[in-house]
Amino acid sequence: MKVLRTLGIALVVLLAWSRAARSQSWQPMQHQPIFSASTALLLTDGTVMVHVTGLQAWWRLTPDINGSYLAGTWSRLASMPPGYSPLYYASAVLPDGRVIIEGGEYNLGQAAWTNLGAIYDPITKKWKSVAPPSGWANIGDAQSVILRNGQFMLANCCSTQAALLDPTTLTWTATGTGKADGNDEEGWTLLVDGTVLTVDANNPGDLTHSERYSARLGRWRSAGSTIVKLADINSDGSGSHEVGPAVLRPDGTVFATGATGHNSIYHPGNPGTWVPGPDFPNIGGQLDIADGPAELLPNGNVLCAASPSVFSIPVHFFEFDGTNLIQVSDPPNAPNDSSFYGRMLMLPTGQVMFTDGSADVEIYTASGSADRAWAPTIVSAPATVSPGGSYVISGKQFNGLSQAGGYGDDAQAATNYPLVRITNQATGHVFYARTHDHSTMGVATGKHKVSTNFDVPVGVELGASSLEVVANGIASDPVAVTVQ
Repeated sequence: MKVLRTLGIALVVLLAWSRAARSQSWQPMQHQPIFSASTALLLTDGTVMVHVTGLQAWWRLTPDINGSYLAGTWSRLASMPPGYSPLYYASAVLPDGRVIIEGGEYNLGQAAWTNLGAIYDPITKKWKSVAPPSGWANIGDAQSVILRNGQFMLANCCSTQAALLDPTTLTWTATGTGKADGNDEEGWTLLVDGTVLTVDANNPGDLTHSERYSARLGRWRSAGSTIVKLADINSDGSGSHEVGPAVLRPDGTVFATGATGHNSIYHPGNPGTWVPGPDFPNIGGQLDIADGPAELLPNGNVLCAASPSVFSIPVHFFEFDGTNLIQVSDPPNAPNDSSFYGRMLMLPTGQVMFTDGSADVEIYTASGSADRAWAPTIVSAPATVSPGGSYVISGKQFNGLSQAGGYGDDAQAATNYPLVRITNQATGHVFYARTHDHSTMGVATGKHKVSTNFDVPVGVELGASSLEVVANGIASDPVAVTVQ
């Protein structure tokens, strides 16, 4: 359990960075929000939906006409249904483009482990309440995931229960039998084969146990020992039970971080194998991630935030390159932040948006570039489109190689879905077409042909243009399109 954020004591930390670390940068948004920015979700029209910490209010960030989020502007969205004002909750963008929010460790500023939920429709710009699964008194600070078949899977924070959502009727079906321990504090990572990986945080009989969920079977099974202990739990059941984010990398391995300072790398198989990774360093205390954000960068590294001694300050930032943890520069609020304050979101530009519950939103630009083999490939696209028209586009790897974002049980902001970006060749102005009803929500789909629908915005400029599909900040090669 975490407490509501309080003002930290400033601490100035002088660090010496390697040449590699200096090649990346943090930049503040040119137009900072007038609210405390928390969880951010990438809508399928290229805008970003940002929650005001612990309140009912949400705002939209729209990139400028040149596609810059650094220069983007803010507009107010509808508030959540009366009585629902969550903090630390499950969240996802559904395949039809709607946004679902479920549960909350806090509601209306009070510890509640609420079972409330709501869904936002960006077309109607309205929220609608969602009833909890049958018999669930709690959802709380739950984890969630969009499965490969597009179903939203939700955990009950306070039991072994899980359920699947029917997006049309907004009703639930129980799933996830055979779970070895309760769901509390754990995170879920979607793997290439469509299974879901978790590291147990509530299993005092086996402190290094992990599990995988099969959507086909609807049940959990062992995924082996992480070798080093990742969850902050002891054999007598004591401890915070916190654990860090786990992120799927382009090579198919999962970088799983710990609230103990240890990290481990999962190599998929049946049941798969774990190899200990590099520990976080001791910088004013042993660093760990007891809840906190991580993001797969276009260069294949994983950006993560670690702080000392479970919920203490300050936070420091690292990139994991598959072998080593490389310390990079920290954003301005780092001296006052713990890892769990932060949220990361991969933007279509390949930059990472970082929020920490304050009015300072920072944008991280990494060094290096993506391997072109990781990019989406367009196979079939319309040669001519019209403002307001709806079209189908198909190709390969439209969903990227990973969910990209990780955190754990308190915040999910996956971006493994395609965006369609249209750039006018005469002006260079950028427009995003709203995508929806993707053929898959799997990751690393390889040579399999996939597709999505896209709606051209009515305000798009006419004339010769280029069209790209973007997934996890990596763009396809452009194809020519005429807007008329």
